[in-house]
Amino acid sequence: MKVDNLLVDSSSSLLLSLLLAQIPLFTSAVPAPYRRPNVVHELDRLANQTKNLRQITADLLKEHAFETDPEQHRFKSLPLMNNRASDINSLEMRPTLSQLHADLKSFEHHFAWLSRASRKHHHPALPKLGQMMSLIKSLTSMLEHQMMRVDAQRLSPPSPSMPPPPPSQFDVLQSSQELLLQFRLFCDWAQRVFSVLSTKSKMSAVQ
Repeated sequence: MKVDNLLVDSSSSLLLSLLLAQIPLFTSAVPAPYRRPNVVHELDRLANQTKNLRQITADLLKEHAFETDPEQHRFKSLPLMNNRASDINSLEMRPTLSQLHADLKSFEHHFAWLSRASRKHHHPALPKLGQMMSLIKSLTSMLEHQMMRVDAQRLSPPSPSMPPPPPSQFDVLQSSQELLLQFRLFCDWAQRVFSVLSTKSKMSAVQ
């Protein structure tokens, strides 16, 4: 009888040891809980990046400012910055991000044109212009990542039509002034939009 009890105890201990050894395997097989992407954090990052771009744009305008307003309407395909502040609270996430992305891509094409013209005529603002173009590409990438998260559609506007190559450095300067003035308006609007969308997302998360 004692031998039988000993065998039972030994078998029970062995079975318990085997079960305990399998616990790490079971726990590792359980998938990690899904974490919802932090939309608010990403919108705040977009707002900060846009703020940095606006500051660089303002610096370039100060460094190479005209005493009078430069000639306008060289660029026929720039995004129209006719947004109203009263409309900002009614904006919806997906279509708004889609439109901002389309406008940003248009500005990216225009600044690429300006960069080529600046290299040809040895424009003094070329280093800071290159820095700004890098930030634009970074902002575009961040915005595309956010669009994927919220399932926003990517628009396909026609390629912008560019003016003829500027014949002189003075013409490059005038073109850069017009482009920078429009881009500063875009940055003003986009920064406010990202901030408002972030606030809306915080409020919906609390509810």
